[in-house]
Amino acid sequence: MTVLKVSKENKEGYYPSLSAAVAALDQGVQKAKDPEQALILVEPGIYEEVVEIRRPRVKIKGLEGPKKTILQFGNYANMPMADGKKRGTFRSYVLLLDGDQNSLEGLTIRNTAYPRSEVAQALALYADGDGIRVKNCHLESYQDTLFTGPLPPTPMTPDGFVGPKEHDERRMGRQIYEDCIIKGDVDFIFGSAMALFRNCSVYSRNAFSEADQAPESGILGYVTAASTPEGCPAGYVFDHCRLLSEGCPKGSVYLGRPWRDFAKTVFLNCEIGEHIHPQGFHDWGKQGARETILYGEYQCHGPGARTEGRATFVRSLTREQALLQLAAFADLEEEEEHEREL
Repeated sequence: MTVLKVSKENKEGYYPSLSAAVAALDQGVQKAKDPEQALILVEPGIYEEVVEIRRPRVKIKGLEGPKKTILQFGNYANMPMADGKKRGTFRSYVLLLDGDQNSLEGLTIRNTAYPRSEVAQALALYADGDGIRVKNCHLESYQDTLFTGPLPPTPMTPDGFVGPKEHDERRMGRQIYEDCIIKGDVDFIFGSAMALFRNCSVYSRNAFSEADQAPESGILGYVTAASTPEGCPAGYVFDHCRLLSEGCPKGSVYLGRPWRDFAKTVFLNCEIGEHIHPQGFHDWGKQGARETILYGEYQCHGPGARTEGRATFVRSLTREQALLQLAAFADLEEEEEHEREL
């Protein structure tokens, strides 16, 4: 295993930034067809940079946890570029994690662009690959905090997918997020991957300052916007998570809406706050999607978990149906347990 160390303290043998460590790692990759596993250890500090991992089997670990190890930057979708065009959603990330079996632990990844009414989408993490694991991390932004690739086959608007993976093959992957804090407001967990969120705290944020006004509808956001491809056994699975609020009034946030017609999102054994709208999910005005989506809940609790008033297309799952959703990630979890034993 290759081990690299990062510090802001100008220590001998340490790289001064994550980008410098990744560049050194990439030089070694050019000489190897199947690069060995790499570990990047990051000492506490605030690292103002955009980082791109474009190879498999890299782990980035903050040595003293996410409160002390922060990677942040302020790119955003409405940012003008040199060619006169806007940056767009998929070039606004702070960290691009592109490759199988990559992992993060003990980091905060924060997009500092604000306010949303001016900057629009601003990704913290762009994660695309199979076997990606994110543990004990804080992911923070407003609109589009976490993108779980791949991209859908085609964009809905011209140049909608401009970015590092626009022309790549769409490879489905599975991802696991454990013991994380994820914060945002509109569609802040979105994409096509099968992703398991276990024991995570998911905060809906009120992006409106005192000088702004909430929309007339009173709706401040949507937790998820899945684009699960047709035929996938699972999409987003939230297991034993907490749906919490940062300043969002009662009933002002939906659990999700379908970015594409076959979206799958389920909440199992979750605590759901009163900020969640009584209907639970929204159809985004896509009447046809109601026949293809899977939006469901199983044994959730809390003031926002009531079943009365749920939209007609939201399902109350049986135990067997809930277990079937979790089964899509069973072998990944077994691999993780084996690694812990080693």
